[in-house]
Amino acid sequence: MQAIATILREMEGAVKDPGGAVRAFKQETGREVIGCLPIYVPEEIIYAGGMLPIGVWGGQTNIVQSGTYLPSFACSIMRAIMEFAMRGVYNDLSAVVCPMHCDTLKCIGENWKVGISEVPCFCLVYPQNRKNPSGISYLTTEFEHLRKKLESLSGRTITDEAINQAIVIYNEHRKTIREFTRVARDYPLTITAQKRHMVIKSGFFMDKAKHTLLVKSLISELKALPAEKSSGIKVILTGIMAEPDSFLELFNQYNLVVVGDDLAHESRQFRTDVPAGGTPLERLARRWAEVQGCSLAYDPEKRRSNMLIDMVRETGADGVIVTMMKFCEPDEFDYPILKKEFEKANIPHLYIELEQQADSAEQLRTRIQGFAEMMSTR
Repeated sequence: MQAIATILREMEGAVKDPGGAVRAFKQETGREVIGCLPIYVPEEIIYAGGMLPIGVWGGQTNIVQSGTYLPSFACSIMRAIMEFAMRGVYNDLSAVVCPMHCDTLKCIGENWKVGISEVPCFCLVYPQNRKNPSGISYLTTEFEHLRKKLESLSGRTITDEAINQAIVIYNEHRKTIREFTRVARDYPLTITAQKRHMVIKSGFFMDKAKHTLLVKSLISELKALPAEKSSGIKVILTGIMAEPDSFLELFNQYNLVVVGDDLAHESRQFRTDVPAGGTPLERLARRWAEVQGCSLAYDPEKRRSNMLIDMVRETGADGVIVTMMKFCEPDEFDYPILKKEFEKANIPHLYIELEQQADSAEQLRTRIQGFAEMMSTR
């Protein structure tokens, strides 16, 4: 157990002080750190250039300055990102990459150039028709533009060989995190909802090869222990993200156990590998084509609900918690379909609205407590 505690402390340090991780990398290597806004940034290109990609997902804050660029009904995550950026929190970054998956991200890309001129912003336009050859070709071209911008920034060439090597490292990381999420189901007392989230989130702020080794060590230590029994209510999380931390603290208080997730902030990052075949940039573009069940990836067949129902059955989950980030239109459009399909499959679910601009822990407590009491009587 001591080894597990040591690994978790190292991960917690990265999560609690991402700025420290950025400064340490720059001091040790003299290389650039690139911020990656949500979601599906081709980090392998950044990594292949010897730079450190880190996740930029905002956080709990009061909006003071970013209201100049984004109205109160804009996505909570984007408002927080702009607020931190305008305060200079991201000034240690050499640049940020902004994938334009929704209307608010499109606004961020342009507003950033005016409001945060100290940090360059490289925008990526993703094709809606992502599965056909023209869509893949278009996105390959976008990734080539990004490579050239990163080469200009760093003064170093990013070769195809280096990108292929980065793909190997990232695919191994994805495979390892998927294994962790499966193993964690057997240790709900040691790997609580908060700790599960922390293990995954720490990967945003660490070198992927190093994080992979840490997670593999954690898996090995867990497997050496007997499986833990829990009477907790097993749930699947779906949505953009499951924060603030006060939200996950309630899971421990009301005996909820996370046995799987469909979160953009978590499993959507690692459930789809980069496929083999073709040039490295084509491979990265085809990964976007193969993404399934995400509200940000156009899917006329709307398979997300079926994927979640299958996940419930596979994990033996008792229900689903929909973590709706306030004013996230793509996720809001999906919810009526999810609700209908959950009811048809007789799967209990709880809809919770989260945001990064307010501490609504007590309101969340009431909802979580009511859901837990309802589930305990089933």
